[in-house]
Amino acid sequence: MQESNLEQAIKDNAAGPKRAKGDSGEFEQHSLPEQIEADRYLNSKAAMRKRGPGIKITKMAASGAQ
Repeated sequence: MQESNLEQAIKDNAAGPKRAKGDSGEFEQHSLPEQIEADRYLNSKAAMRKRGPGIKITKMAASGAQ
């Protein structure tokens, strides 16, 4: 659920202006590369929390010469 919200936030930020200025103040968003890096970081954290083997070690044997 959080991933879809983050993806939607990145899409919204990319579609909107970088800087907005009004009566109440000035607003500037994080740059797109920073948002992409944040998305990769959060995805890697989510992948680390998943159960299951990350690496599977098997023994290989040559089927011809011994």
